[in-house]
Amino acid sequence: MDPVDDKPTQSRSSVANARSGIVIIGAGIGGISTAIALIEKLGFHDFIMYEKADDVGGTWRDNTYPGCACDVSSHWYSLSTEINPDWTQRYAQQPEILQYWKSLTTKHNLSSYIQLHTLVTNAIWDSSAQEYIITTKDAHSGVQQTTRARIIISAIGGFVAPSYPVEISGKEQFQGRMWHSSRWRHDVPLQGLRVGVIGNGASAAQIIPEIAKDATTTIVNFCRTPSWFIPREQFSYSKTTRWIFRYIPLVARLYRAVIMARHDVNYFALWPKKSEKTRKIVRKRLIEYIKSLAPKEYHEQLIPTYPPGCKRLVLDPGYLKSLRQPNVSLNWDAIKEVTPTGLRMQGGNVVDLDVIVFATGYVFISNELEVTGSKGITIREYWERQKGPTAYLGTTMSGFPNYFTLLGPNTATGHASVIFSEESQINYILKMVKPVLDGDASSFEVSAEASEAYNRDLQERLSRTVWTDCRSFYRSGGRHDGKVVATFPGTLTQFWWLTRSVRWEDYIGVNAESWMEKRKRGSVGRITLMSMVTALCLMLWGVPRLRK
Repeated sequence: MDPVDDKPTQSRSSVANARSGIVIIGAGIGGISTAIALIEKLGFHDFIMYEKADDVGGTWRDNTYPGCACDVSSHWYSLSTEINPDWTQRYAQQPEILQYWKSLTTKHNLSSYIQLHTLVTNAIWDSSAQEYIITTKDAHSGVQQTTRARIIISAIGGFVAPSYPVEISGKEQFQGRMWHSSRWRHDVPLQGLRVGVIGNGASAAQIIPEIAKDATTTIVNFCRTPSWFIPREQFSYSKTTRWIFRYIPLVARLYRAVIMARHDVNYFALWPKKSEKTRKIVRKRLIEYIKSLAPKEYHEQLIPTYPPGCKRLVLDPGYLKSLRQPNVSLNWDAIKEVTPTGLRMQGGNVVDLDVIVFATGYVFISNELEVTGSKGITIREYWERQKGPTAYLGTTMSGFPNYFTLLGPNTATGHASVIFSEESQINYILKMVKPVLDGDASSFEVSAEASEAYNRDLQERLSRTVWTDCRSFYRSGGRHDGKVVATFPGTLTQFWWLTRSVRWEDYIGVNAESWMEKRKRGSVGRITLMSMVTALCLMLWGVPRLRK
């Protein structure tokens, strides 16, 4: 059997200390976007980006399984500062997406800031020096290094590591080939083999139609909970359309804005519980869609009992239609264990397989990184006390000065582009780090009171959405009663509005007194000037009326 986990590298002696103004963890989408913003918007270059893999790209580097594609429109799944007129399809495939982000790395010369195959293992806040002491390890040699930085921006992302169902035992005894969908074995041809795909979420829905094209491959899809499928209206952009996007001003940007507006409007139709009438209509149409494509014998099992939107909606790339093929079947019996020849079900029968693919999602909290803040506790301990991942605007945490996280707790929307969410966060972070980089402050951390107030309101708003109506990975521990920790209860426009400026009164600054006082005086001056201008306008408007 092939191993399902990477073997740990033994540690070796550490090397001399290094120093940097900012450390970015991860060279995926978030890390690349942050680096570009630091250079282009702040003109700041004293940063280093640590990436544990041997190349950039994050999830789009790791996920290369057959059919891998984005389920958000390409023109919106890109940076607003780096509009790409050359997307070939509405929903881009993995190679094209990866190439987009690699091209940005080259365009902005980011390779000089990136240290590859370097794992950040821990970071400890030094209150006296007002900086983090960061330990990294070379993923190849095991050599450790210590870096000091005033600011850490975590761009690890939500898809940290492959997740395997803990209730399925015996993985080590399988005599065939076994891997996770995010670690696809392209060296193993599937022709003539019996393939078991565990899971029926977004990854499985993309994999199965692709590998089922070979009629000699027999596929059994092992399902636990049905998903709501929605049509994926895929199409290609013609050369003429791409020419228009490139050469006619604002067309591509307007097209992108229309896509965003449509998605934001869709939020109100599906996710708030008060939209009951609309949700009933949506549910009816989705049921009709499933029944129109899937074999009749699967209808009852394929239609979820929970409301649409409670779990991640799956754009159907041909999965339902593929179930009509003679080489594809579904198995809804629970899996008890892996045997040397396949999978033993709870009912007792064994399904013999040559290949087992786990399309079972990801671990959303990194076990590799431990961050200790100003109060002597780690982020993991802080989250345990909060009964699940918690952050202020999904970006800062009480007790962790100058530490920022992208795609943190409650920043995803379930219906839109995470790129826009991260851009909103990055712009917020730039405002926060500028006084530190300018020497006007040593650090900022959100106060416990502000964080608690924000998250009380957040959870109260989440209680009025369908995300509390079922068990899903949106909830802490995947439990039915777990706190909703992944999604934001609103549109991306609302999230952008909250992050457009910093409420400095919600933060505790160190060595920031004179800067805060100067800022207050500036605010008072601006308000006074606006009041005077308003009064003058009213006077000028009123004089002619009096003369009449």
